[in-house]
Amino acid sequence: MRAVIGGFLPIWAVTALGWFAGRHRILGDEAQTVLGRFAFTFAMPSLLFLTMSRSHVGDVATPGVAAFALALLTVFGTGLALSRWVFRRRLADQSIGAMCASYVNSANLGIPIAVNVLHDTSFIIAAALFQMLFITPLIIILIDLDTHRGVGRLWLRILQLPFRNPVVAASAAGLLVAALGEGDHLPTELTSPLHTLGGAGVPSALFALGMSLNTRARTSPEGRTQRRILVTLKTAVQPALAYTLARGLFGLTGHALFAVVLSSGLPTAQNAFIFASEYGLDTDLPRDTVLLSTLLSMASLSLIAYLLT
Repeated sequence: MRAVIGGFLPIWAVTALGWFAGRHRILGDEAQTVLGRFAFTFAMPSLLFLTMSRSHVGDVATPGVAAFALALLTVFGTGLALSRWVFRRRLADQSIGAMCASYVNSANLGIPIAVNVLHDTSFIIAAALFQMLFITPLIIILIDLDTHRGVGRLWLRILQLPFRNPVVAASAAGLLVAALGEGDHLPTELTSPLHTLGGAGVPSALFALGMSLNTRARTSPEGRTQRRILVTLKTAVQPALAYTLARGLFGLTGHALFAVVLSSGLPTAQNAFIFASEYGLDTDLPRDTVLLSTLLSMASLSLIAYLLT
């Protein structure tokens, strides 16, 4: 348990430093955007490519990933139903609400936690691939059905996802190298700069995440109830359901069970806010859900670690 808590300490410490820097504008107004883009475009992809190139392709298809996926899909469906039947949102906003309730922050927070706490990034990468290759297209389809952007353009955007998302592209390239059995034979001229960039991935992502927590959470009175429900689904219901499925249905124990529940308990990904902004939808709900679930996750993830280690 002490080792696990020790793994969380640098995560929360770097995040807190990012919050402090953002609060006092030490690095300027554009620092969060620039640092986040650097982490997402260069540092994290380098780390993921190197990790996946040395992995076994079969590690992606595991009972743990199945339990994670079933829990995510169940909570996604619940969020979709609540947004439609209880809060009477339009279809595009329903999909954003479902995303807020279930889509985990596998990059900015998931990878640092995997590195420092799980000491293995294979599971969180598999979880990220499931989200990007299956859940993201589903969300785009639901939004496009409402906004009527055209079926041709819809399928084109879905096919372009691996090429427009550096994290997915790097992971897919690493899997390809692993499948060809070349992961241990890559030239030093290629891996050396990737190691350097990859080493900056975790601290830059955490620092940018901390800076983003300075956003003030303001929402309309009628949206507060939905926000509370979505945050509860994300931080409490999803990890509890993942535990039930992983242990009861798949018989997982030990580190495998811990990885499933910890990954399922990650807060809402910032992609929910990005998607809402890109499509001109309501951004108050995803912004507040991302902020509050991230703050609460500092306690909930530590509790999960305490209970399962």
